[in-house]
Amino acid sequence: MEKQYETVIGLEVHVELATKTKIFCGCSTAFGGAPNTHTCPVCTGMPGTLPVLNGQVLEYAVAVGLATNCSITRYCKFDRKNYFYPDNPQNYQISQLYLPICRNGHVDIETEGGVKSIGIHEIHMEEDAGKLIHDEWEDVSLVDYNRSGVPLIEIVSEPDMRNAQEVIAYLEKLRMTIQYLGASDCKLNEGSMRADVNLSVREVGSTELGTRTEMKNLNSFRAITRAITGERERQIELLERGESVVQETRRWDDAREVSYAMRSKEDAQDYRYFPDPDLVPIQLDDAFIERVRAGQPEFREEKMERYRREFDIPDYDTRIITGSKHMADLFEATVELCHQPKKVSNWLMGETLRLLKEREMDPEDIRFTPAHFAKLIDLTERKVINTTVAKEVFEEMFDRDVDPEGYVEDKGLKMVGDGNALRKTVEEVIAANPQSVADYRGGKEKAIGFLVGQTMKAMKGKADPASVNQLLKELL
Repeated sequence: MEKQYETVIGLEVHVELATKTKIFCGCSTAFGGAPNTHTCPVCTGMPGTLPVLNGQVLEYAVAVGLATNCSITRYCKFDRKNYFYPDNPQNYQISQLYLPICRNGHVDIETEGGVKSIGIHEIHMEEDAGKLIHDEWEDVSLVDYNRSGVPLIEIVSEPDMRNAQEVIAYLEKLRMTIQYLGASDCKLNEGSMRADVNLSVREVGSTELGTRTEMKNLNSFRAITRAITGERERQIELLERGESVVQETRRWDDAREVSYAMRSKEDAQDYRYFPDPDLVPIQLDDAFIERVRAGQPEFREEKMERYRREFDIPDYDTRIITGSKHMADLFEATVELCHQPKKVSNWLMGETLRLLKEREMDPEDIRFTPAHFAKLIDLTERKVINTTVAKEVFEEMFDRDVDPEGYVEDKGLKMVGDGNALRKTVEEVIAANPQSVADYRGGKEKAIGFLVGQTMKAMKGKADPASVNQLLKELL
């Protein structure tokens, strides 16, 4: 009988925190910038420099811990993780091994089999390393220390996931929670959320864990899904041939859809951890933790519940809108101004999602203001512009945040309010299209659609299609 295998997956998720300055110095954390311009003696590891902890990092770490049901470590400290690599300027990384800030949490995810709880082993604070740029043309490697010292939290899960779907659900839940907190933008493409996948396989029914590998270089959910499938198959093939899986760190090449070994997997003792002598231990009191807890936002589940009570919009719309904190904020602020929740929801679910997909953007990248959005809805409701024109104006607003009122005025897009002008145009269209008129009178209802189109064309789109339709029926 053929052996059946089960995949066992745990994740190490690194999240760049949304502080203005680095974890132990005052340098900017802004993404990009010319190489080595966001640096100082501290984050480039110069001798004789001293780190000082950024208090905002501590607050964010505790906020994420509370939101993921962790217990907060009242007395914690930093440790030095020693390794030698060109992007690591001090030849050690300041991290937390012995007393991480958060422990023993969990998040609940929705799976095909219902709700599943994924354990969080710990969350610790640490600094990011620099970035190596390999120039194959010159055959050199260059290092940019702008990212060195950017504050991170590392969220280490328990090995509770069994397939790629559960992994993605867990990552989406984490990303949404952290975005709602404002602790990070969690953009995978900019590296502000990075996941390393620890994966092993074992025979179904076995309670022993197999030998795991760690996969790095995963910067999209698609890459993570492919890497999990690829690594599962690779390990099963080895076991089927009677070979052993080697514990190692592997790099995923998404273009070729293969992974290859980077280095043998180190254990904690290989890093020679010891408490950092330059940083004092952190002692947290109840008042600090309660202050952070009091500042927690309304999370997605609570928002969805409130939307059901307050707004008459479908559950599906609610799920999509609250899936992004930025979109939920935009929805609420616009409703506050125009008091039309259904209309706001329709524009978000229709044109906004269409343009986001076309432009390959995230909801977080929406730039138009609630004030302009509310104005557009008002112009449409008051029939100052028709639906076709409204879509054109919306696209301009989406791309450049134009003021809809000013744009409609400048481009002369208002609907023709003169009933006589409309009647005159409809009469001319009827006179010019005897065949369609005869078809309509002969019982072909669809013929009126052509006449409406001809009228709209003659009016340069500045008429209300419903009014045109009504007037045609009267005159015919």
